Amino acid sequence: MNVALWILQAFLALHTAIGAGWKLFNSEQAVPTLAAIPNAVWVALIPFELLCAVGLAIPAVAPSLGWLVPIAAIAIAVEMLVFSGIHLRAEAEDNGPMYYWLGVAAVCAVIALGQLFVAPH
Repeated sequence: MNVALWILQAFLALHTAIGAGWKLFNSEQAVPTLAAIPNAVWVALIPFELLCAVGLAIPAVAPSLGWLVPIAAIAIAVEMLVFSGIHLRAEAEDNGPMYYWLGVAAVCAVIALGQLFVAPH
C-alpha cells in the first residue's frame, strides 16, 4: 500500500506543478466558469500549488517531513472542491471540468487518508 501511495503522490505532485505552470500562462478566463476568481487570487494559486507539490514530494528526500503529505493533499482537495463549487454556482452546462476536479479531490483524499491512517510516517 505504501508504494501505491507514493506513486499517487508523485503523480499528484506532477499534476499540481503542471497546473501551477498552466496558471502562469493562462488566465482564469481559460475556463469560463472560473472567471469569477479574481486575477490576484488566480496568480496567488501558482505559488500555493508549487508549495503543495513540494509538500507531496519532499518526504522522498527528507522522510522526517512526511507529515506535510496529508496537509498538501488536503489543501489541493480543498482547492479542487472550491473550483467545483464555483463551477456549480455558474450553472454551466458542461460538467466535464467539475468531474475532473472532483476526481483529483478524490485522489487527494486517498493520499491524505492513506498517509494518516494506513501508512503513517
